[in-house]
Amino acid sequence: MQTSVTPTHCPYCALQCGMNLTPVPDGDGGSVVEVTERADFPVNRGALCGKGRTAPALLSSRVRLTSPLIRRDGELRPAGWDEALDRIAEGLSRTRTEHGPDACGVFGGGGLTNEKAYTLGKFARVALGTSQIDYNGRFCMSSAAAGGIKAFGLDRGLPFPLEDIPRTGCVVLVGSNLAETMPPALRYLTELKENGGTLIVIDPRRTRTAEQADLHLAPRPGTDLALALGLLHLVVAEGRTDEAYIQERTSGWEEARAAAMAHWPEYVERITGVSVPQLRETVRMFCEPESAMVLTARGPEQQSKGTDTVGAWINLCLATGRAGRPFSGYGCLTGQGNGQGGREHGQKADQLPGYRKLDDPAARRHVAEVWGVDPDSLPGPGRSAYELLDAMGTDIRSLLVMASNPVVSAPRAAHVEERLRSLDFLAVADVVLSETAALADVVLPVTQWAEETGTTTNLEGRVLLRKQAITPPEGIRSDLYVMRELAARLGVEKGFPTDPEEVFEELRRASAGGAADYSGITYRRLAEENGVFWPCPAEEPGGPTGVAAGAGAPAGAGAGAGGVHPGTPRLFLDRFATPDGRARFVAVNHRPPAEEPDEEYPVLLTTGRVVSQYQSGAQTRRVDELNAAAPGPFVELHPRLAERLGVVEGEPLAVVSRRGRAVAPARITTAIRADTVFMPFHWPGEGRANTLTNPALDPVSRMPEFKACAVRVERVAGRGGR
Repeated sequence: MQTSVTPTHCPYCALQCGMNLTPVPDGDGGSVVEVTERADFPVNRGALCGKGRTAPALLSSRVRLTSPLIRRDGELRPAGWDEALDRIAEGLSRTRTEHGPDACGVFGGGGLTNEKAYTLGKFARVALGTSQIDYNGRFCMSSAAAGGIKAFGLDRGLPFPLEDIPRTGCVVLVGSNLAETMPPALRYLTELKENGGTLIVIDPRRTRTAEQADLHLAPRPGTDLALALGLLHLVVAEGRTDEAYIQERTSGWEEARAAAMAHWPEYVERITGVSVPQLRETVRMFCEPESAMVLTARGPEQQSKGTDTVGAWINLCLATGRAGRPFSGYGCLTGQGNGQGGREHGQKADQLPGYRKLDDPAARRHVAEVWGVDPDSLPGPGRSAYELLDAMGTDIRSLLVMASNPVVSAPRAAHVEERLRSLDFLAVADVVLSETAALADVVLPVTQWAEETGTTTNLEGRVLLRKQAITPPEGIRSDLYVMRELAARLGVEKGFPTDPEEVFEELRRASAGGAADYSGITYRRLAEENGVFWPCPAEEPGGPTGVAAGAGAPAGAGAGAGGVHPGTPRLFLDRFATPDGRARFVAVNHRPPAEEPDEEYPVLLTTGRVVSQYQSGAQTRRVDELNAAAPGPFVELHPRLAERLGVVEGEPLAVVSRRGRAVAPARITTAIRADTVFMPFHWPGEGRANTLTNPALDPVSRMPEFKACAVRVERVAGRGGR
């Protein structure tokens, strides 16, 4: 039995907690792996949530795919790899011949390693020649990314490491339930309070995280933008702006100030339901300490005005001098495991590696040279995630999906499922037979976290090395192998290596000089240094990319001793990543959700996660311990609403929107607003929350409005109740 211990990282959220995998006897003369503590990794210091502890359960052949599947006579049946790959290549080639390359779509995932995300973008644009590629991270961090780029010229989830959080004076946490979505990160907030700092939590529900707060604000869903503007109004009215900072380090203040002054406190109280005294107390708590932070998550971001909402919270930081200074700033708590790296290297509709823009001629020339192709051969920007899914069966006739389950995770999910069924051809590569894979013509079983080596980038911008700990079962292949074989069958014999380190070396060259510059990062450094923060230009002048250390990097990214760049844990300390080095205020105004309650749909629905499930649940729903803790969906509602409906605890309850109907047991609690119901989105079938959600898109980020839609709530005839 192998006895070596492999240091690696959790396959789930963007903390990417460190863990060790240790072989243990399985009782039958073989071995399995179990998770053991890895205290040397600074993000979690050994702590893990239940999902991380039970992650090895997914390695079992009992729950995962072990053979390619091909649909025959309406049923998915086992097949060999060559037959399955030939079938995919034939399906994509037929579509390309009959309808053109843009009739082929590619849909990726925020759980793919950097190497796989990079290769998937290259595969779409070079092997398929299609512009139609996007990924499920569009549903997670895109509004924060767009807002950060507008204000700072750069998007990195956190511009500082997590270790800075306990050292600030006040944290405003907007729309995040860390206690359930990232449990090991809750200790940073605990340490903040132990150090004398204060915590303000903004959430329509009194979550486990909100229970830790010094002040909890419960705004009406979809009104976070008005709330931020009302706070900025009070900052100005009370003379709490940092005029010297505004003058020296920002632009656009007058316009942003004028917009905020139109949102007086009583007006904001009427919109949000947050009282004027609470607004004033928030401003006092945020402004009195020397340092403070605003951290947002999906609550304010998953809205049809998410980019403006993020911009309003950034404006609050800028007006008070709380950005680009020690222990202060705006940050986004990225959700998916590689949600940060996944949006940096080319699987997003408008991007090339290194966070370059696809419509930038210089970016196209640089990447095309690395790829050995003509820049003019690269397609332009394509559709965003929901728009791509909505076009299936019409403009898009074939689709390749990797590591995503849009049947459960996409808004207006019943419509998306119908569109998937209307495709001429669907292929899915995944580790389990997800609800999306179950609809496919071909399904490929691929390696997962412990069975492969690769890099991810956590929410801090810390690039990490996940090491292979075990050999995958017979019949399993890597996503890199899949893309190489498909590219060859599509006529591109070279340029798709299967060795992850070889891919990463190419990624270094492709990212060099870009906003997300990885050119100074190597596998050796990642292993020795417990990760490296990007941007990190080439190791030394004249190095492998020809980029001098420090060149092209945002301020705060100085070269280390001997010309080796140390990476950039803290951004913007000297200047922002804009052409003039100044942060930019953006003038924004409140507007309501795309869908307001009315007589027919009088209640607001908001959605989210629970501690024992993850994303679409395709993996966690296969782990017995996690299912025992969170066995199914529910509808959370206030006792006053329950009394009006005559609903009792546990009774089946129907939630109906303009897009469909979901049914789940009632969970009655005072922890939610009386005008709002909440559903977790991890389950398919009758209780699928995303059957209800609104695909109204943010005009900049193209983020759908998951967090607010109008519904009515009904008892289910003949299924319980009084």
